[in-house]
Amino acid sequence: MPDSDPRRSLPASRWAGVTRLAGAAAAAGVVVAALALPAVGGGGAVFVSAAEELNIKPMELKEPSLTQASTVYDARGRQIAQFYDQYRKVVPLAQVSEVMRTAIVAIEDDRFYQHGAIDIEGTIRALAKNLSSGDVSQGGSSITQQYVKQVLLNSATTDEGRSKALEASYARKLNELRHAMAVEQKYTKDEILEKYLNIVYFGDGANGVEAAARRFFGIPAAKLNLAQAATLAGAVQDPNRTDPGRGRKARELLLERRNVVLDRMAQLGRITPEQAAEAKAAKLGYKGVPQPNGCQASRYAYFCEYVRYELLANPAFGKTQQIRRQRFTQGGLKIYTTLDTKMQAAADQAIKRRVFASDNAVAAEALVQPGTGMIKAMAASRTFGDSARRKEISYNPVADSTHGGLVGFQAGSTFKTFTLITALKQGMKLDDGISVGNGYTAPSTSSFKNCAGQNMGIPSWTVTNDEGTPGFKTLRTGTWGSVNTFFMALEQRVGLCETVETAKSLGIRRADGKTLQEYETFTLGINEMDPVTVANAYAAIAARGRYCAPMAITKVTDTATGKTAAFEPSCRQALDAEVADATAEVLTGVFTDGTMRSVGGIGRPAAGKTGTTDGYATAWFAGFTPDLAGAVSIGDPRGSQRYKLSGVTIGGQYFGAVAGASLPGPIWKDTMTAALRGTPAKDFVPVNTSRFGGCGESCAPVREEPDEPLAEEPEGLQDQLQLDDQLDGGLQGEPQDGQQDGQQGGLQGGAPGTSPQAGPAARED
Repeated sequence: MPDSDPRRSLPASRWAGVTRLAGAAAAAGVVVAALALPAVGGGGAVFVSAAEELNIKPMELKEPSLTQASTVYDARGRQIAQFYDQYRKVVPLAQVSEVMRTAIVAIEDDRFYQHGAIDIEGTIRALAKNLSSGDVSQGGSSITQQYVKQVLLNSATTDEGRSKALEASYARKLNELRHAMAVEQKYTKDEILEKYLNIVYFGDGANGVEAAARRFFGIPAAKLNLAQAATLAGAVQDPNRTDPGRGRKARELLLERRNVVLDRMAQLGRITPEQAAEAKAAKLGYKGVPQPNGCQASRYAYFCEYVRYELLANPAFGKTQQIRRQRFTQGGLKIYTTLDTKMQAAADQAIKRRVFASDNAVAAEALVQPGTGMIKAMAASRTFGDSARRKEISYNPVADSTHGGLVGFQAGSTFKTFTLITALKQGMKLDDGISVGNGYTAPSTSSFKNCAGQNMGIPSWTVTNDEGTPGFKTLRTGTWGSVNTFFMALEQRVGLCETVETAKSLGIRRADGKTLQEYETFTLGINEMDPVTVANAYAAIAARGRYCAPMAITKVTDTATGKTAAFEPSCRQALDAEVADATAEVLTGVFTDGTMRSVGGIGRPAAGKTGTTDGYATAWFAGFTPDLAGAVSIGDPRGSQRYKLSGVTIGGQYFGAVAGASLPGPIWKDTMTAALRGTPAKDFVPVNTSRFGGCGESCAPVREEPDEPLAEEPEGLQDQLQLDDQLDGGLQGEPQDGQQDGQQGGLQGGAPGTSPQAGPAARED
C-alpha cells in the first residue's frame, strides 16, 4: 500500500466499519453502495482513497447553454417583446439577493460550502434508509449533485432520455456523483451555486431564480426579501405540487414550505427567531406577473413579426432554419432593432382616427428612413391575433410574405413614379410631354416588350381616364393629374422593360414573392405590394437615388457567448442623384397642384403620389421628406376585387368610393406631421435646371394648355374624392373579380388598365 494511502491513518475499527457497510450493500445487490464509503472517516482524503479503490473517478459533464428567453429591444434599448420555449433569464450570482442565496443553501444543502462533491453525512443517512427500504426513497443529494441532475434533464431531447435522468436507481446516483466530482474540480462553490440557481425549476413556468422572482413577485432576484426568498427556496423541492398558479391548495402548500425554510434558517442560525417569526406572519405575496411570449403580447406586434421572420429566414442568423429557431427561442439573444416608438405612435394614432378595427377594410402603414433603409414603424388598423370575433388578423398586412404577410394589395398609380423616373433617366425634361386623349390603345403588340423580349401590347384593349379633357401633358402635369393615358403613352415611349428595371432597382418585388407581372399596364400598378417595400422604394428617391435594403435589426448579442454581431445598412446607388432630385421636384407638386391639393402638405418639403386601383378596389399613398418616407395602403383582406372600397363606411364615415387622397393621403399626412415634430425641416436638393429644365424634343406643339383644373367628381361620389378618384385607373370594361385563397390577402385578378391578357387566366402564378 502506498505511503500516501490515507487508510494508514485510520484506526482498524473505523476502516472495518467502512468495509462492513460496503459489504452489506454489495450483499444487497447494490454495487454502487460505494456511495457510502465517504460517510466514515471525516476527511476528504478518505473519500479520495475509497473512490480510487472502487474506481470512482470524475466524469466530465457536458453543459449545454441554458435555454432562456430572447429579448427584442427598440432603437433606444427598451424591451418590446420576448420569446422563449422555457422562461428563463440567466443572471450572475451578484444579481441574486444574499438572503436568497442563504435560504436555498439552508434548505437544500446547509453544508454546501464545507463538503466536497457529495454531502458525506447526508448521503450516509440516505443510504441507510434506502438499504432498509430496498428502494431509493431518500435523496441526500448535494446542490452540486442537484445541478448535475438538472443539466442531464435539460440536455435530454427525448422522453426516454428525460425518464433516465430522473429514474430512481443507484446507477444514476453513481453517474451523478462522478459528474459532481468533475464539477467540483472545475468550478468554485459560488460558481456552482450560480449555475444551480439559474437552472432549477421553481414552478409556474419559471426556470431559474430571476424568472421566478419576476413571475412570483414582479421583481428581479436582486430585490428578494426574506419571506420571498424563503418562498422560492421552498418551491424547489416539489415545484409542480406547490405551483401557485394552480390555485388555492397549491398556494397553501407553498406557504407551508416557506415556513419550513424559515424555521430551518433560524435553526441553523442564519436568521434570528424574531426574523423568522416576522417573515412567517407575512402573506404569501404571489402576484403571478404575466411574462409575455411572442409578438401577440407586444404593443408593436407587426414590427415584432417582421423581426421574428427576419431572424428565422435570414442565413446571417444561422445556417438552417432549425438552428435559427433554436437560437431565437432558446438562446437568450438580445435583439436590437430600428423601431422608433415615437414614429410608431404617430402611425398608430393616424390610422386609428380614420379606420376602425371593426371595419372590413384594413389600413396598413410603414415608415422607412431614407439613406439607411431602417424601418421606423409598422402599423395597421386591426390587432394582431387569432380572434375572428374581434376581427384580429394573424398575418402581417404591412410586410411581404417573407416577413409574415400574404399577397398584399395592387399598388395602383404609385407605380407611375417608376415610369416618370425612367423618362428622366432617358433624358426627358420636366416640360417634355405627350398629347393624349381620353383613351389609349397600343398601336401594336410590339409596342410593349417585357424583359424577356416578348410582345405585351394589346391593340384590342383601351385604357381610359374617367374624366378630363385630352391634350398635351408634361412630365409635371401628367404626374400631378395622375393621367392614365399619359402614362401608358409615356411607358410606350421609354419602354416597358426599362420601367420594370427601374422599379426593380428600387427594390420593387411582389408581396407574394412571385415574379413581377410585366404587362403593358405595369405603370398603372397591377402588381400586389406591401407598404414596407413601397415605402422603401420611395425612400431611395428621398436619399437622392441611394437604395438601402429594408432593415429592422441593428445588432444581436448572444448572452451565452457574449458575442455581438452588428449589422450595417446595405446600400447602393440605384439612381443618378440628379434624376432623383428631379423626381422629387415633380412629386412635390402633387400636394400643391395635383391629387393631394385639397388635403395639403405637412408644413415642410414633401413629395408623394396617390394610388387608386380600378373600380376602387384598393387605395394607396406613398411619399417622403428628406428625413422619412412612408406608404399607406387600404383594402379588404377578404378579397379586394370582390369587396371594393365603394359605398362603404370606414372609421364611421361613409364613402361613395375611396381613392388615394380620401384616406391613405390624410393618414400619411397626419403620421408624418406627428412623427417629424421636433425634427428640423430640410429642403430637397434643387433640380438641375440646365439638365431637366424646360423641354427638349417633346415640347408642346404650339403652346401648352393651361393646367387642367380638378375635374368634377363622378356622379354619386363624395365631396372628399380628389382628382385621383377620377383619373386613376378607368377602363372600358370591367375585369373579372378574383377571389382570395381563404379570408386574407390581396386581390387575385383585375387591376387598373389590365387587359384580358393580364387578367386571372394569364396571371403568372
